[in-house]
Amino acid sequence: MTATAPITQDVLTLPRKLAEGGPINLIGLTRDQLRDALIAAGTPERQAKMRLGQLWQWVYHWGVRDFAAMTNLAKEYRALLAAHFVIDLPEVVTRQISADGTRKYLVRIAGGHEVEVVYIPETDRGTLCISSQVGCTLTCSFCHTGTQKLVRNLTAGEIVGQVMLARDDLGEWPVQGAPKDETRLISNIVLMGMGEPLYNFDNVRDAMKVVMDNEGIALGRRRITLSTSGVVPEIARMATEIGCLLAVSFHATTDEVRDRLVPINKRWNIATLLEALKAYPGLSNSERITFEYVMLDGVNDSKEDAHRLVDLLKGIPAKVNLIPFNEWPGAPYRRSSGNRIHAFADIIYKAGYASPIRTPRGEDIMAACGQLKSATERARKSRAEIAADAGL
Repeated sequence: MTATAPITQDVLTLPRKLAEGGPINLIGLTRDQLRDALIAAGTPERQAKMRLGQLWQWVYHWGVRDFAAMTNLAKEYRALLAAHFVIDLPEVVTRQISADGTRKYLVRIAGGHEVEVVYIPETDRGTLCISSQVGCTLTCSFCHTGTQKLVRNLTAGEIVGQVMLARDDLGEWPVQGAPKDETRLISNIVLMGMGEPLYNFDNVRDAMKVVMDNEGIALGRRRITLSTSGVVPEIARMATEIGCLLAVSFHATTDEVRDRLVPINKRWNIATLLEALKAYPGLSNSERITFEYVMLDGVNDSKEDAHRLVDLLKGIPAKVNLIPFNEWPGAPYRRSSGNRIHAFADIIYKAGYASPIRTPRGEDIMAACGQLKSATERARKSRAEIAADAGL
């Protein structure tokens, strides 16, 4: 099945929104967009840069949502802001906490649609896995999200909002007047939730500009990883316009197998994808590409697969994340045995590539890699139906 083009949205310009009288949500606007919006709302142009900086810090550094609490702004200006703007986040419908501390949020966005967000605490970091689309267009046969049809792209505000609502829940916003605390509960972000980020490029780019801005949430670009299934035309653009780290959802060493597991391979096959990765701007040993490889029993986990993978990686600074398959209701695959996974990892490691085996997290709440699917779309297909869709 050939990957389809992403759903696009006709977005009104900021001045037109103001003219129509509808309040604008400030969350997700880039600095340039926010400056234009402030001017359109009546901020004198000579003051716009200063007001932008003040507002940005209140919203993204302190986490303040009430214009009335922004005390270094004149009372009249706060009233102007309240008349034209809102500061709204997606709604948390449910929060589940796994036995291992993983948190999964079911989040409702405009239109009543839902996506899932996962926070994974570890000893030396805390990783937030965020979504970029409602559903997914790629139909990867091992992924639960792939059984849910694409509904729409998330806006930049809905993407940034996932980060902010998780910070709310974790109590991570700094407290005014308190000693500065450098501890970051959310130290890393991965765009590995629902959807293909590069099929929602502009909104993902703008959202990451907000998240990486040093005067706000301030997560450095090397703390953010974007995972793609291989949207080749957008890969080089990602390096120049977003600049975060790149991960590739790879999962197979032959086109025959990858066509079944990751159908986008029929559009951009392994050779085409690897050619784009070898030309990736800024590629180095310090900024390697991560190859994600889910371990499926009897499908892609042989020693021959491991040796083929080593051959494919030649010339690419890379590491390989081996992911034990996380089962979900109706899944047509089984997880490779521990012995098989470790033997595969050993071959990769001896060839000179890091090959960590990802520890499954949050499986008891369906929060592990490949298990995300919004509750309202969680209609159960039978194992036979899913296997038929995958061409097995």
